[in-house]
Amino acid sequence: MATIIKAESTLTDRYQTTIPESIRRALNLNKRDKIEYSLNGSGKVVLSRACSDEQDDPVLSCFLEFLAHDIANNPERLQSLDASFVERLNELVGDVDVDLDAPLSMDDE
Repeated sequence: MATIIKAESTLTDRYQTTIPESIRRALNLNKRDKIEYSLNGSGKVVLSRACSDEQDDPVLSCFLEFLAHDIANNPERLQSLDASFVERLNELVGDVDVDLDAPLSMDDE
């Protein structure tokens, strides 16, 4: 895999370091965010943004963080839904009751 951003920092006497600005920006890290370290078999460490809440779906949390970042950086991409589209959706599923808090099950196939 090609390196996109390469940065260096210094380890202090207390084994602490500052994550370089270019890396913080690339990972959209803010103060108090958690980071994750992964050590591979060849001794390389991969630093990544940790998902914020283990009780939430980690994939969904990261995806929502990505969306929030993209919306903040590219507000011109937002589009409102056309009223006829919303009307058509309501025609298709408007009378379907869904319990969004119910657990998903494979038994309903």
